[in-house]
Amino acid sequence: MLNHNQRVAIIGGTRIPFVRSFREYARTTNQEMLIGCIQALVKKYNLEGKQLGDVALGAVMKSSMEWNLAREVVLGCNLDFNTPAFNVQRACGTSLETMNLIALKIASGQIENGIAAGSDTNSDLPVMVQRNLAWKLIEINQSKNLKDRITAFMKIRPRDLKPAYPGIVEPRTGLSMGQHTEKMVKEWQITREEQDQLAMESHQKAVAAYQLGFYSDLVVPYKKATLDTIVRSDTSLAKLAKLKPAFDIRNGFAHCR
Repeated sequence: MLNHNQRVAIIGGTRIPFVRSFREYARTTNQEMLIGCIQALVKKYNLEGKQLGDVALGAVMKSSMEWNLAREVVLGCNLDFNTPAFNVQRACGTSLETMNLIALKIASGQIENGIAAGSDTNSDLPVMVQRNLAWKLIEINQSKNLKDRITAFMKIRPRDLKPAYPGIVEPRTGLSMGQHTEKMVKEWQITREEQDQLAMESHQKAVAAYQLGFYSDLVVPYKKATLDTIVRSDTSLAKLAKLKPAFDIRNGFAHCR
């Protein structure tokens, strides 16, 4: 019988530094970043060779070649290779969802322990080929002889060669997250000054957290990054006010970088 009253606790965690796109983590995959992070966690809690109940990992924009992402991450670190793993994908909430799922499994008595995490990167976007080109390449591959292959190959047009970049807009509205936020700040009458104040306080709190040692046992070095490179310790309202808005600037409202 399953124990439906099993208590759940978060023992601890690790993460690699947050950095700007196309800098320290350029040409680094989600799988590689997750392996670096999970391996640091394994070392921190002496989990080498241990078989865990389950591992839930995910990424929103991952390559189709990383279809078995979570399992490959487990195999890439020092956990027992018998540890199961599964993928999760929930826009902007993948890591929270993985934690939820692992916690629910523990609470229901299915497992006793597990790891939950998520990753995303703008520096290794899953650029694809146009669907028309993919279909034509499949036709070439299925051709029975050289003549059929040449005939199929001749169907490829220059427009088919244009790369297909992953969309960063919501399919139903055609708007990006920033554009949706712009609509929100107008509806709720949130001014540029209020946004700048929030941004400044966010940077100040991040700086203070580093100074107080909050991140000392949480953030682990990865590649050339030893700490978050996106924190601006010298920011001010005056400096933020000079930044060009990323979206609509009419009516005094703007969602800023």
